[in-house]
Amino acid sequence: MLHTVRLPKHALWRLFLLPALILLAQAWPGIVHAETAPAEEPQGFTRQVVVEKARELSQAPFNPTQGEVPQALLNLNDAAWHDITYRPEKSLWQKENLPFQVQFFHPGLLYDRLVDVNIVDKGAVEPVAFDLSMFDYGNNHTLPEQIPPQFGFAGFSIEGWGKKSKQFHEVASFLGASYFRAIATDQVYGLSARGLAVDTAMPDGEEFPYFKEFWIEKPVKKSASLTVHALLDSKSLTGAYTFVITDGKTTSMDVTATLFLRVPVAKIGIAPLTSMFLFGENTDQRKVRDFRPEVHNSDGLLIKNDSGEWFWRPLDNPESLDINAFKADNVRGYGLIQRDREFNHYQDLNAAYERRPTLWVEPVGDWGFGHIELINIPTDQEIHDNIVAFWCPKDALPVGVPQTYEYKLLWYEGGFTHPPLGYVEATRAGDAGNGGQRFVIDFMSKALNLLLPPSKVEGVVTCGEGAVVSEQQVEKNEHTGGWRLSFVVSPDQAPSALEKVLPKRKPPIDLRAFLKINDITLTETWNYAYRP
Repeated sequence: MLHTVRLPKHALWRLFLLPALILLAQAWPGIVHAETAPAEEPQGFTRQVVVEKARELSQAPFNPTQGEVPQALLNLNDAAWHDITYRPEKSLWQKENLPFQVQFFHPGLLYDRLVDVNIVDKGAVEPVAFDLSMFDYGNNHTLPEQIPPQFGFAGFSIEGWGKKSKQFHEVASFLGASYFRAIATDQVYGLSARGLAVDTAMPDGEEFPYFKEFWIEKPVKKSASLTVHALLDSKSLTGAYTFVITDGKTTSMDVTATLFLRVPVAKIGIAPLTSMFLFGENTDQRKVRDFRPEVHNSDGLLIKNDSGEWFWRPLDNPESLDINAFKADNVRGYGLIQRDREFNHYQDLNAAYERRPTLWVEPVGDWGFGHIELINIPTDQEIHDNIVAFWCPKDALPVGVPQTYEYKLLWYEGGFTHPPLGYVEATRAGDAGNGGQRFVIDFMSKALNLLLPPSKVEGVVTCGEGAVVSEQQVEKNEHTGGWRLSFVVSPDQAPSALEKVLPKRKPPIDLRAFLKINDITLTETWNYAYRP
């Protein structure tokens, strides 16, 4: 074992020891440099610090305790918790004329975990201390005296300087488990993203990893983006995340995630998205009576496959849990899209569903073999996120071996389209008699608008076993400029007496459709689950 030789300060001792040290150095090269070599400068904070923390954490048993939130805070109702507001004058860097500011969320209600937040300034790390003066407690007059001296935050929000508006506006927030969300210019919050999904919709229940600590890099005056690092923890795994956040007409996040499994996990969901779909134009039977024509944060799942095919699946609010898997080896992109941007289609002055963001995931590099999983959960209330989508690797991730995924999250202001392909503008469905269902699909694009009759635009419709397609028709839609495909899908045999009583016992049948002209594909592939 190598030991540093420390010389006494007294000159006489140095005189006697020096010859011995020279002889020792000849016999054991390197030891002479232990005292004479200049000390290394301490390394500043980098992403690798979080990676090493995640690695070390994964090698220890899971410890879910991290601070304690008083019961009085957990007993708050929604209105009381929202009455606790952050004082804008307490925003980080509020007086420093920087392009970003940070505000904090108070623990309470559903947010029962305290998270540690650090600021990184030129490589140096400084924790952000909780202070009661940061918050206005509104009508919660007795709450401050019930909060312990050493306390923490539930999460934080990021505000960016609007170049057009010349004022700060909210860009993103991290709050609850590993949830976070963002908005583009002139939008309102809608769907959310998560750091990771673990065993979602599995029989033994879902595991919710959470971000337990954050490091926010202080920007400089000309910073175009803000970098946030996060340490993920859960019973089965840990992770190190880095988000480079750039706001604008489209808010982007460059994400790097490194995972360490403690134990084998049955299902891992990479870059998971969560949204809400109560009903839309494709909902022929609503669960609720409502004055609004449509209620949803997103209206479809879009996938770009490695082959270049674009695949569109309208969202649904099923009678029972509905899990769909779409093969997506080396997927090139996927997202939950809010295409419908017409206020008249929602008629909600407060929710502003037409201004909810679209969220698109763009992998960096090849992710390998896997599938996109779409989960539709039944709900009768718009307050519940009942839609989940993520990419799932084909093979189980190894325990103890770091796995890194890189991707870009794009929070779009408008409906996401992809020229030159035609895209699905609307899906409508209704009964067609004898157990059949009529589908009407409107395709749109600039290229389709230029195609006029008698152009030989054809519809290609396929369905799985158990049903047949009839009454297929393609026609120009003069009101939209696009083309409309309509058809009827019916069971291939009459239902039995039992099936008439229990019609939902049959499995759904896969439908696919697109438009073509000659051998040229004109549109994305529309997909639906027909339930006889």
